[in-house]
Amino acid sequence: MKDSKKSNSLLGLGLLTALSASLCCIAPVLALIAGTSGLAASFTWLEPLRPYLMGFTILVLGFAWYQQLKPKKDMDCDCDTETKPKFIKSKLFLGLVSIFAAAMLAFPHYSEIFYPENKAKVQPQFAKSVNNLTLNVKGMTCESCNLHVENTLAQLPGYINAKADYKTGTVKVEFDASKSSEKDVKEAVNSTGYKIIN
Repeated sequence: MKDSKKSNSLLGLGLLTALSASLCCIAPVLALIAGTSGLAASFTWLEPLRPYLMGFTILVLGFAWYQQLKPKKDMDCDCDTETKPKFIKSKLFLGLVSIFAAAMLAFPHYSEIFYPENKAKVQPQFAKSVNNLTLNVKGMTCESCNLHVENTLAQLPGYINAKADYKTGTVKVEFDASKSSEKDVKEAVNSTGYKIIN
């Protein structure tokens, strides 16, 4: 009984650390789905902890697998102890938890499937006045953040193109200045929860 409580605690801890490790990357997608753009930057403080949380998740799940697969001690009794374990204590459940944790840890690498393809609302050759703007933005930590900012900018009238880069902390926007102003672009970026610093 004590081992099963320990095993359940390990699984819960493994899931919690996996979710925590990817929360900063999941938040922009949740914000997109919920329509609350400013929520996206709420968990960026977790980004510096991500490698530690990932490592801890792997250690916890590795130990849970060790507990599950280690040989059971033989008991010298005539009692019938061969019973099928409950689902939550089974290898199948641990396998499902491990797959879910792996999917959460790898989330930034496939987050683009949740965002629509951003198409230009105005073709540059038909724009009355094309404006290029480069902004320094604070708070973007992964590819999911880039996609969130780009998707928000694509909703502006006069949108031509946007490229966010969390590594350099920049957002480059090309837009028709006759349909959207520089102020509109800056407000759209700030609405994502990431802040312009220039």
